[in-house]
Amino acid sequence: MNNLQTHMKKYLEYCTAQKCLDEKTLKAYQIDLRQFSEQISATEIALVTADIIEDYIARLHSLYKPRTAKRKIASLKAFFHYLEYKDLIERNPFYKIQVRFREPVILPKTIPLRTVEVFLATIYMQRQNAKTTYQRRNALRDAAVAELLFATGMRISELCALQSSNVNLYDGTILIYGKGDKERRIQICNREVIQVLEAYREEFSVAVRNCKHFFANQDGSAMSDQAVRRMINKYTALAAIDLHITPHMFRHTFATCLLEADVDIRYIQEMLGHSSINITEIYTHVTVAKQRDILANKHPRNGFQI
Repeated sequence: MNNLQTHMKKYLEYCTAQKCLDEKTLKAYQIDLRQFSEQISATEIALVTADIIEDYIARLHSLYKPRTAKRKIASLKAFFHYLEYKDLIERNPFYKIQVRFREPVILPKTIPLRTVEVFLATIYMQRQNAKTTYQRRNALRDAAVAELLFATGMRISELCALQSSNVNLYDGTILIYGKGDKERRIQICNREVIQVLEAYREEFSVAVRNCKHFFANQDGSAMSDQAVRRMINKYTALAAIDLHITPHMFRHTFATCLLEADVDIRYIQEMLGHSSINITEIYTHVTVAKQRDILANKHPRNGFQI
């Protein structure tokens, strides 16, 4: 292991022990730093210059989409900031580098409300027509998962990590731990949603108690994000829905519908757990259709008789 790789190893240990980063972030850092060390000629940290980093950044831009390149650059900048903080380098080579590029605006993909209705109805129909107890219980859990995704706009990672103790169905409140362990509380005000969650909790009480997570498999293990995705694909196919639906699209639909109903964007920011209003503002781009409809049908000029 050369000098550069040794420092990278110690930095990742620092990120684990001191910064308490989550597993996914640590894995991304590890991949990004290993890639950097393998693609440059310098093996000593003192030999890494601004020119070497600039060449590497240019290579990233040619190989990856802007968002991926931006993340890899951010991983590298954090590493060199750590080296500077620990006095392991005399001067941070990033000081001479200006990285500016514009990411394309990717509008969030939403699910038409009629499609959401058909999707949910299909799950309830499967529950009603189930021929075995196993099928009936699975459909009940799947209904609870889909209803909660749409009712709260929570991330799939938040749903799978949701602890049973953080779900209060008596007053309809869910305590969610989001990115960076930031907590937020969101309410469920639809009685039908609460009823299916209550039915699920009663039916899966043993499994929930064993794994401590609110959503569990029939074998007592916590439900994974892959299982949620498979479930969504299953009912999309059963309902003959010609749209690839992902868990995150429920979140996008939740936010967009609230915005189109004239809910203040800061309330939406709070419900989604966004750290910045700038992140939430992406949803303002998808309300153009509503704006066009309002102006076409509500503008007073339309009633002029000239």
